[in-house]
Amino acid sequence: MRKMLPWLISLLVAITLIVGVGVYVWTQFFSINDADPEKKAAQAAQSVEVQPLSADELLKVTSELTNIRTNIADTSYVVVMSLVFQLDSEKSKTEFDKIKEIAVRPIVNRALWLMEPQDLQGTEGKDRLYAELINSVNAILTVGKVTKVEIKEFIMQQI
Repeated sequence: MRKMLPWLISLLVAITLIVGVGVYVWTQFFSINDADPEKKAAQAAQSVEVQPLSADELLKVTSELTNIRTNIADTSYVVVMSLVFQLDSEKSKTEFDKIKEIAVRPIVNRALWLMEPQDLQGTEGKDRLYAELINSVNAILTVGKVTKVEIKEFIMQQI
């Protein structure tokens, strides 16, 4: 029995370490809080200082994505909309304009495909859409980031 005691203690320490590392990895990589786009947007918004822009400055950092037509989660509804994206710099706007048709439009479509008609009827659902779009588009931008998204035109029709 005395010969087995060091082995048992070593085994228990090893198992404890493995479980500890597993829990740490699980909380770091599969955290549920990181999946919520509203919380991500709120965290990102805390680090942004609001500075009023002149009309000319606003035009230099604003880009439009027009004529988005797609079904939503309830396929008996069609949404036609145009979005306005405000970016933090002219360089990020230039990059955004280059990729908006090939990368941003699919992100917008994917976000809309997950939404129900009642989500798009109120401001809360639209705010969730804004937050998700900001987080998703910022993930693909290499220069700068999107600071604001607004709906320019919006029509939801049942077919």
